[in-house]
Amino acid sequence: QVQLVESGGVSVQAGGSLRLSCAASPYIYSTGSMAWFRQAPGKEREGVTNINSDGRTRYAGAVMGRLTISKDNAKNTLYLQMNSLKPEDTAMYYCAARRWGRPPSWSATTAYNDWGQGTQVTVSS
Repeated sequence: QVQLVESGGVSVQAGGSLRLSCAASPYIYSTGSMAWFRQAPGKEREGVTNINSDGRTRYAGAVMGRLTISKDNAKNTLYLQMNSLKPEDTAMYYCAARRWGRPPSWSATTAYNDWGQGTQVTVSS
């Protein structure tokens, strides 16, 4: 089991940018995958993006072209670069880790073993 700690969530204006980080302790699973999810008030948690151990990525349609997932295995850190932010991006953002292989459905919460506590992103118009 790894501990995941997210950071970087702030309040920004629409059109702005920010970068979220997720520090994994003691390490990022070398054979698994990681993802970012988000949950807005009154809504279900939804998958934003996923990255596998081979570096291949997948994105939800609503964020494609604006959000970019990356990881630094040496630093045991996952990132989410967020550009051209919209008010509908407002949510609590969670980091998730899967220990082995690619999930059959990358955006399913049940595909991941470990979760962080979340970091709040608020985008004002």
